[in-house]
Amino acid sequence: MSLPKIAWIGLGIMGSPMSENLVKAGYQVTGFTLEQEKLDRLAAAGGTAAGSIAEAVKDADVVITMVPASPQVEAIAYGPDGILENARSGALLIDMSSITPQTSVDLAKAAKDKGIRVLDAPVSGGEAGAIEAVLSIMVGGEKADFEEAKPIFEALGKTIVLCGPHGSGQTVKAANQLIVAVNIQACAEAVVFLEKSGVDLKAALDVLNGGLAGSTVLTRKKDNFLSRDFRPGFRIDLHHKDMGIVTDAARNVGAALPVGAVVAQLVASLRAQGDGGLDHSALLRAVERLSGAQV
Repeated sequence: MSLPKIAWIGLGIMGSPMSENLVKAGYQVTGFTLEQEKLDRLAAAGGTAAGSIAEAVKDADVVITMVPASPQVEAIAYGPDGILENARSGALLIDMSSITPQTSVDLAKAAKDKGIRVLDAPVSGGEAGAIEAVLSIMVGGEKADFEEAKPIFEALGKTIVLCGPHGSGQTVKAANQLIVAVNIQACAEAVVFLEKSGVDLKAALDVLNGGLAGSTVLTRKKDNFLSRDFRPGFRIDLHHKDMGIVTDAARNVGAALPVGAVVAQLVASLRAQGDGGLDHSALLRAVERLSGAQV
């Protein structure tokens, strides 16, 4: 059987390598984004650059979106120039952005009126996971649509799970971002404590990562801590947005997030100090400032 034609909307830090992995897997990918250099990159990788959303999606069997937040998803989905007005009836729309669960539920309802099926399928693993095609993909929607999309997901990630109905993928992603933020904050505090104690930091992080304190977060971010390299793999700005999603969603269902609320404020304070464009491992900078360092 021929592979479905894919339209990819949003070619940022995550979207570019993910779309390129689909090209490598043999899919015909037509992409659109606002930055010409990202379109050129997709074309160089073997994809096709489109001049508009409408052009990208018109012949697509599957439309995949990867944009920063709910307002951007709504901007590309709705309106005369958006996905819902220009994709063909029967197409499958997979939103891999990290947005509010309610936005995903609303999008699925609006798309159904157009004969378009929807999955929310946010990911975890950061830029490295996107490049290596080892992302964790948490999906909300109908089981039949999930099964249809699974070969596409398998070209992008390793852990692929249907979590429930529309919005469920986004709810699980919100929980993921809560865990990641708290974990990075704990690692950052440990780094400052270790350094101020005069311990060999690299040796300490290696042995910690081999025990119960070890985590994917520490594996992925320990080199950032050691070298103070905070080039963005996942920006503080985006984690700030995600912490807003999880704290709001938790309030709506009556779940207390005492530690999460504190870390959300620490992320917000780091952003307010001008570090929003840095990688979320830059939470280390906030701990250093609180500990008296000039950074």
